[in-house]
Formats: sequence, structure tokens, C-alpha cells
Amino acid sequence: MDKVIIAKDISLAYSNSETIINQANFSINSGSFVFITGASGSGKSTLLKSIYGALKPKQGSLIVGGVELKGVSGKKLNFLRRHIGIVFQDYKLVKEWTIEKNIMLPLIINGYEKGVTQNQVETLLKHVRLKHQAGKYPQELSGGEQQRVAMARALSHNPILILADEPTGNLDDYSSQLIWNLLEGANKQLKTTVIVVTHHIPQSMNIDYKHFHIEYGSIHEVN
Repeated sequence: MDKVIIAKDISLAYSNSETIINQANFSINSGSFVFITGASGSGKSTLLKSIYGALKPKQGSLIVGGVELKGVSGKKLNFLRRHIGIVFQDYKLVKEWTIEKNIMLPLIINGYEKGVTQNQVETLLKHVRLKHQAGKYPQELSGGEQQRVAMARALSHNPILILADEPTGNLDDYSSQLIWNLLEGANKQLKTTVIVVTHHIPQSMNIDYKHFHIEYGSIHEVN
């Protein structure tokens, strides 16, 4: 099975601050569902940032989708990000845009035709049960609804990899379950690799998954 991520002796730190992840080695197969756990401040979000190139490795090798991220050029990084969907804990929606247009953003960046874009957005609005909110703006929605929009946006361009940072951390039970169902569906039906940072792995997941735990700068797989 192809490896979508290969990390060899990677160390991560912000500028000259203390090393957060120290000489970690791990790999993730294409099509896997992966949970990353650890205490607050252990480096879970830092690791996720490194995977989408927002933080370059201090040392070691980190290959994502065949692209070496240490010293990667801006052009190559932009190309890689076109194949990644990201769900942030604070949503990061464009407040001046409608819900519909927010979901369209990755499709516009990737140059999809207008008809394809419209059909994809309508389908996703149904999936996240927000079709009736398409013309509203983010601030008019609840936190749970905004996260469902962020989830739809992450899925819109059929990415090979989805990264989700505490995607249900502040949500009600209804929205949380909807998010987990969408992530599970993307993995099972589209064979999308899904990596989720979380404090708690939900008991409701009906899926085979890998579990990495971060502690004292080390990353180890939990069997």
C-alpha cells in the first residue's frame, strides 16, 4: 500500500523555541483513518501544521503526497495543498462570503467549471444539512453550523488527504455526529486519508483506524 506520509527523524519547533516533537518516525498508508491524541501542549496541532507545510521540520525528513516538505518551494507547496482538505477548530470561514461561496473556495482555486462547482456545493450542502442556509453569512450561523460548513469546504475538491484539528471540540452532539459521519464516509467511500487530532476518540466510530499518541516529544502507535 502507498504511503501518503513518511516521517524520518523529524523534529519540530517554533523559531528558536524548545523542540516540541523530537526525532519522530512514523508513516501513514494511503486510505487510512488516523487519530492523533495527546495532552494539551503535547504537539498535536504542531504536527498537523507540519503536514500541510505551515511549519517546516527543524530537522529530519517529512514527505507528504510524495513532496519533501523540508525546504519545499512555494510552488510545490501550493500544488500539494490543492489536494488537502483542512478543518480547523476555529472554522476559518471568510466572513464576507456566503456559506455557499465559502464551500466553493477550493473549487475556485482548483479551476473547476462553474456547473461542476455548483453541483458539488449543492450536494455538500445537503450532506451537512444546511441547504436552507446557503445564502447566509458565517456570523449568522451557530458554531456547530459553521463547523459543518468548514467540513463541506474541506471535502469539496475531493482531496486525497483531510486534516482535522479537534473538529468536534466545541460542538453539540448533533453537529459532532454529523462531522464524524462525514469523515467516516469520506474515508470509506472515497478512500480519502483522514487524520484527526482529538482529545477523545469517539466510541461511535465504525471503522478501522490507527492511533498515534504524542507524549514528551515522542510519537508512538497505540495498538
